[in-house]
This record gives sequence, C-alpha cells and structure tokens, in this order.
Amino acid sequence: MDRLRIDKWLWAARFYKTRSLAADEIGKHRVQVNGDIAKASREVKVGDLVTLRQGAVTRVVNVLGLSGMRGPAPVAQKLYEETPESIAAQAAARELRRMGTEPAHSLEQGRPTKRDRRQLDDAKGGGWGTRWSASIDDEKDDES
Repeated sequence: MDRLRIDKWLWAARFYKTRSLAADEIGKHRVQVNGDIAKASREVKVGDLVTLRQGAVTRVVNVLGLSGMRGPAPVAQKLYEETPESIAAQAAARELRRMGTEPAHSLEQGRPTKRDRRQLDDAKGGGWGTRWSASIDDEKDDES
C-alpha cells in the first residue's frame, strides 16, 4: 500500500476518534496536505506534510507510514512524526493556557453569583426578613 485516503489515515493515526469526525474536520478546511486544502478522498503517501487544526492548536506532522487499520496508540504514533516547530508551538500554547487567569474572576457584569446575591440582599437591608411572601399570616395582617 503506497497511498491511503486522508480521512482513513487520520483515523488510523488516532488524530480523530472516528472516520466521520475526520471527514467533518476535513470538510471544514481544518486539514491541509502539503499546503493544499484537502478533501476526504485526498490520498496521502509517505513523506507528505499534513497540517491539522485541533481546537486552538495547529499540528504539523510528516507522514512516516500508512495503515488502513486503527491499532494501539504506540503503533499509531509510528505513522507520523511531529515537526519541531509544531512541538514548540504546542508548548507555547500550553504555557499561555497555564499562565492565563481564571475567566470568572475578570467578569464585572453579568449574572451575580450566589455570594454576590447575598451581599446585595444584605446591603438592601435585612435579607429574607424584608422580602415579600405570600403566606397566610400576611393576609391576616392586611385585614386588621
């Protein structure tokens, strides 16, 4: 076997869990072969350069082998070699995510949290005691 469909190779190399997911990503133009946007039926051969975007990370791999069967992860990792630039970019992206702040801490507006709601209620004066309630006792107080 000297050529294989790109969707089948991506599935066998364990980049995607199913062939249909691989085909969907290819259809969204997230996979390129040798710099050209690929179609699911595009065939890859040993030596091709495959660029694929998974989330915010772009991976660039060299095709080292072809397999039509999905095997264990150690075998699948022998089908490709990631470029040093791609590995460095992944490490940089990982470091940015690690150093990033918690998004919830930066929210100034929006729906208040339970803690914020309690602080608002206390600031308005009294919390639960001053809230309106539809109890029977309140109706008796209104009649007198």
